[in-house]
Amino acid sequence: QVQLVESGGGLVEAGGSLSLSCTASGCIFSINAMGWYRQAPGKQREFVANINSGGFRIYADSVKCRFTISRNNAKNTVYLQMNSLKPEDTAVYHCKTWGPIDYWGQGTQVTVSS
Repeated sequence: QVQLVESGGGLVEAGGSLSLSCTASGCIFSINAMGWYRQAPGKQREFVANINSGGFRIYADSVKCRFTISRNNAKNTVYLQMNSLKPEDTAVYHCKTWGPIDYWGQGTQVTVSS
């Protein structure tokens, strides 16, 4: 079993920045990649970015060059630095782990005002 605790998020004006973090605890040995999905009101959950244990990163096209994902393996924590935020980035952001079993965090709200 893996537990994910997210922090960060909030309200920011368009063009601003926010940072999210997610710390994993429990049976962390099974985790390969960590990352983020988001879900806007009335829309399906969509992939944002992930990073594997070797540091390889994948980004959704919509966030490339604006968001940066990083990981501290010693702290079992993944970070998402979000710059140049747009109103369309408004969503609940969920931390996710990839492994033999996938785990999800509760989510944290990010709201970008125009």
